[in-house]
Amino acid sequence: MSKKKKFEVQTNESISECLDRIKKEGYMPIKRMEKPIFQEVKNNGQLSYEPISQQIIFEAIQIEG
Repeated sequence: MSKKKKFEVQTNESISECLDRIKKEGYMPIKRMEKPIFQEVKNNGQLSYEPISQQIIFEAIQIEG
């Protein structure tokens, strides 16, 4: 059975750089997940949430050598 691992795109890293890092470690991406990151904002006593960025995570399996 193939070993799975998750890779997160770092703050100062492009998606292609992350994919290169995955490949160098001997893995192949099989799934991409994006999660929004929100910030609490108060306007006139009202609490609301505004998206400020997104977190991109790749799920990868180990390449059989």
